[in-house]
Amino acid sequence: MIIYNVTITIEPSIHKKWLVWINNHINEVLKTKRFTKAIFTKVLTNDIDQEITYSIQYYAKSKSELEAYIEKDSVALKLDGINKFGNQMLAFRTKLEFIKEFKLNSLQ
Repeated sequence: MIIYNVTITIEPSIHKKWLVWINNHINEVLKTKRFTKAIFTKVLTNDIDQEITYSIQYYAKSKSELEAYIEKDSVALKLDGINKFGNQMLAFRTKLEFIKEFKLNSLQ
């Protein structure tokens, strides 16, 4: 399994509008059928009145599915956010390969 992590920092002035948009955006990404699920998280910090950071992990069955998304689907979806929020939103992406999940009840 491959995880495509997108970390996005936004300015507080667009926060409410951006939250509505990102929820729709995640659904649009999933509609490409390149990913099996997405997890949306907020990065916790102690900074007040600073930029706000979120992370979205998209789960793909294979590297080829992720590459197909990047080549065929991602440009239009990225441009939508750029057109709406410009430099008030900064995103960076990381490709991760799932190795193993550890759970408390599996530890003996």
